Amino acid sequence: MTLPSRKTLLGNALSLMALAWIYGGDLSDAVRARTADVSAFMTVPSLERPAVVLAVAAVAALAFVVGLLQRKEEGFKGYRLLPIVLVGALFVDLVLSESRTPLTSTDIASMALQRFHQSAQERTSALEVPDDPRLLQSLLEELGRPPYLVRGESLPAYTLQVRKDCEGPVRDAPGVRAGTILYCVAPERQGAWVTMVGLPAEERFGPPAVVSVAGEPRFLLVRPIPPDEAEPGAAFRDSLAAPPSPAGDTDAGSPRAGP
Repeated sequence: MTLPSRKTLLGNALSLMALAWIYGGDLSDAVRARTADVSAFMTVPSLERPAVVLAVAAVAALAFVVGLLQRKEEGFKGYRLLPIVLVGALFVDLVLSESRTPLTSTDIASMALQRFHQSAQERTSALEVPDDPRLLQSLLEELGRPPYLVRGESLPAYTLQVRKDCEGPVRDAPGVRAGTILYCVAPERQGAWVTMVGLPAEERFGPPAVVSVAGEPRFLLVRPIPPDEAEPGAAFRDSLAAPPSPAGDTDAGSPRAGP
């Protein structure tokens, strides 16, 4: 009796490593999403699917080891099981992926911020931005659900926190729950910075924090628009910026972050 070829041995080894990496990671994510303070998922990841794949992979690996111990020839069917399990599991994933959104939690949070910013900007006068919590609260109905889980539970809706006398966007928000939009109004209502509490783009699990990219908070600036000036775009700003002064001077330097 002869052992299987190197090609067969290598194929099984790579298949086993791929299964452990992909579905072991999925299983770990599913467990962490149920216990983390905040996780970057819209829905709770399945525990059953990766667990079933790993269980089947374990049976296939056992059949492979038995074949080796019994010095089965190249044609032994147990040598084919691990690659078959890998291909089958990936095919099922491909089919299921058609119903999933390709957007990340940061992408969805950014779109919600843009929508809120647009709605707030539409309600801004030529002299000052709105700061009535009741008016701003009504804008949340258009945003849907936040793209985060809190200890495995979906958030039903966004919440709002209005802050006054700010000098920049909120960078830290201890004690504020994920899915909260922070509307930070400048003195004399000359502008308002809009940020959100969720997770940094680089993290999928952790305590609630202001949504940021590369350490910089994602924010949009609502500001008064004089009648003769075009409405500002909704592109995200990655550095601090001051609202225009009453005299129209927009070059005010880099202010301190808000509270």
